Amino acid sequence: MKKITILAAILTVFISCNEKKSTRTKTTDPTKSGPLSVDVKVLVRDTVAESIEVAGNILPYELTEIRPEISGRIVSLNFKEGSTVQKNTVLVKLFDGDLQAQLKKLQVQQQIADKTEERQRELLKINGISQQDYDLSLLQLNNIKADIELLKVNISKTEIKAPYTGRIGLRNISLGAFVTPSNIITSISQVDQKKISFSIPEKYSNQVRQGMKVQFGIEGKEMDYFATVLASESVIESQTRNLKILATINDDKNELVPGTFAKVSLTLGENTNAVSVPTQCIIPSARSKQLVLYKNGEPQFVNVTTGIRSVDNVQITDGVQPGDTVIVTGLLFIRKDSKLKIGKIQ
Repeated sequence: MKKITILAAILTVFISCNEKKSTRTKTTDPTKSGPLSVDVKVLVRDTVAESIEVAGNILPYELTEIRPEISGRIVSLNFKEGSTVQKNTVLVKLFDGDLQAQLKKLQVQQQIADKTEERQRELLKINGISQQDYDLSLLQLNNIKADIELLKVNISKTEIKAPYTGRIGLRNISLGAFVTPSNIITSISQVDQKKISFSIPEKYSNQVRQGMKVQFGIEGKEMDYFATVLASESVIESQTRNLKILATINDDKNELVPGTFAKVSLTLGENTNAVSVPTQCIIPSARSKQLVLYKNGEPQFVNVTTGIRSVDNVQITDGVQPGDTVIVTGLLFIRKDSKLKIGKIQ
């Protein structure tokens, strides 16, 4: 009697364990409990814009080092550091006393040579002198005139003028100093306009054109600024495989400081007839990329070609058409023979 009771207890435990194991097996695979519920998206035509963000650098539109063309002693400094000066303003005056004295001497010589040439011309008319004698006096007069013009050019070089309207930088030379063409007295930069330089990957080099608008922002300022592409480098840099671009900025309020770092955003093109899907829909493989379409309660795996990619979506250029229903969720559990039902339509 006791043996029968023990056998009955063992049999009861064995049956109970099998039932629990069967229950666990059924709950671990969602595909065994009926059609799998998935969220889908019906594809429609949409506008897709391709944009990139690169680092840029603010530059002055023009930056010129102010140097003397000839050696001399500074007798006048006519600017304040950091001030704005107009074009052709005399910034620096060098000593020109010796040159002025030479000019007066040559001007006296010219007066004498003029009278000599005039007398000999009259004598030549009556054959009082030879043609050779007259030619020598004319040559002497022309040489003196040429020396005067050369001296006037050297005198003009003692005045160093602003090449354009701009802001003067810091002064490196003091009044009374002797300077040579190797000395930088100061610098001047054009501030009403500025430039921004940046580089883009070579695959985008054919998509940037002169006159194209670009947007950029700088640290510490919430507003966005705009620039117009001026030109690009003629060759791609061999080490970075990037193309250097230069754009102009209209900065009438003088808000931007040359040398500032900037984040440049470029919209390289828009496709108003594109088809795109959420990024998580793409199933990557070694040789292709796939999407899973919903077809009458069954999955259909299709190979696709991708295009422009954004943070949340990716353009599909081949493999699907508007009106197709793409499965968005549950992709890990879907097999070719799975049965599906629609949960939500996005």
